[in-house]
Amino acid sequence: MKKFKSIIFYIYLYGFMVLTGLLGAPLLLGPRSWSKAWVRVYLKIAWFGMKWICGVTYEVRGQQFMPKGGALVASKHQGMWETMAFWGILPDPAIILKHTLVFMPFFGWFALKLGNITVNRSQGSKALRKMLKDAAIRGQEGRQVLIFPEGTRVDPGDNPDFKPGVAGLYKSMELPCVPVALNSGVHLSNYCGLKKPGHIVVEFLEPIEPGLDKTAFMTTLHERINTASDALLSEQTKP
Repeated sequence: MKKFKSIIFYIYLYGFMVLTGLLGAPLLLGPRSWSKAWVRVYLKIAWFGMKWICGVTYEVRGQQFMPKGGALVASKHQGMWETMAFWGILPDPAIILKHTLVFMPFFGWFALKLGNITVNRSQGSKALRKMLKDAAIRGQEGRQVLIFPEGTRVDPGDNPDFKPGVAGLYKSMELPCVPVALNSGVHLSNYCGLKKPGHIVVEFLEPIEPGLDKTAFMTTLHERINTASDALLSEQTKP
């Protein structure tokens, strides 16, 4: 049954991505706010299907810590779900994405229009310098620069070391860093296939103010994100 629901949801999710992408394509010629509003329409459609097909809902906790202006946001990463969801959660995010994602039809079009930050890891230090420059600009514009500091999707309960790029962003942006815990990987697989019906929680945590040295920052960030994410996993095991 889970496999059947996953197939139906895939068809629903990507079918509407194509439909809304085609219908919204003319908006790409207008201001960025038009495309942002259209993406949020798509997300409402997507999460409606997620609820009724898969039995998965979501909530946002710690909204008192959610940044309204310029900030660095560092989130746990367990699947494709949060890559899209933050466009509907944060006020005006600029998400750091693998450059290959912009070549995806529809998704890539709007990712570029929304002023997200793409990174080509094969370019090494050149890519890092570009990322730091673009992130600083987005932060000065009052936007929330979102990075997944693990650098890739991880399974629930896995807490690998963070990549050094997040420390570079923290230092260069000179803005608060807001950690985010979540448990999306308990309920959805990497590309939004159903694993377990239930409730996804996205939890914004107390910001880390600028000015810490690299070691202190990385230690604090890793501890806050993973302690809170592990606590969300513990909630799943309670009767």
